[in-house]
Amino acid sequence: MFERAVLLGAMVGEAIVFALLMRRGVWRILPVFCVYVGWTLTSDPAAYFAFRSFSAHGYRNFYLIESTIDSLLQFAVLVELMWSVLRPIRASLPRSTPVVLGVLILLVGLVIWPLAGMTVPPKFTDEAALLFHVQETFAILRVVCFLLMASFSQLLSIGWRDRELQVATGLGFYSIVSLLIAVVHSHQVAGDPYILLDRIETASYLGTLAYWIFSFATQEQKRKEFSPQMQQFLVQMSGGARVTRVALSELPSERPRKRIE
Repeated sequence: MFERAVLLGAMVGEAIVFALLMRRGVWRILPVFCVYVGWTLTSDPAAYFAFRSFSAHGYRNFYLIESTIDSLLQFAVLVELMWSVLRPIRASLPRSTPVVLGVLILLVGLVIWPLAGMTVPPKFTDEAALLFHVQETFAILRVVCFLLMASFSQLLSIGWRDRELQVATGLGFYSIVSLLIAVVHSHQVAGDPYILLDRIETASYLGTLAYWIFSFATQEQKRKEFSPQMQQFLVQMSGGARVTRVALSELPSERPRKRIE
């Protein structure tokens, strides 16, 4: 009964969030995040149906595929958030900047990987432990993304009414709660306290949906320009990259061209 009520509440919340994203035109600046919300809206009831209907082996295969797609979308959302923050100066940045941001996030993920392994319960099978390890790595990445955006909000000229920070705040809040619960679970045996913590994690997700509903229901403020310090820093970086590309393109080729008779 509790599971059905939570699933229904999550579906209603996700549907309202998705509708607000469409109504407010957020899909224009954060299309991947809109796809991710639409994905959770369909994958959550599908997972519940698979759990109730499939065999243990069938559900395991379904959960593996669903988790893989979910992780890829989460990675794309993080890249999109970082790229969207640079909107005021994106025209001055190299076209390869989103790729560079993705590589940087991957490198941070590699650094986080050993830390996330500390939350894996010891009794998990190898397959379950790997999947849990990946999920916790992305949870830490979401927290890092939120902390970076919140810490440098003044330099980035973003506030709590900007969509990027609203999305990052919701992801960060839920991720912090889930990480804390994962740490406790790794030193805990199954029982009533275990179930209670799982319900607290579920409540934090519903709280995130409620925060997004409240945030996306309000009109977004007009995006401010970067601070002079940040603008100068980014222009210098992009200018240096362009100078390097131009210099490389003007180097004479070591291979002589074949003469056309």
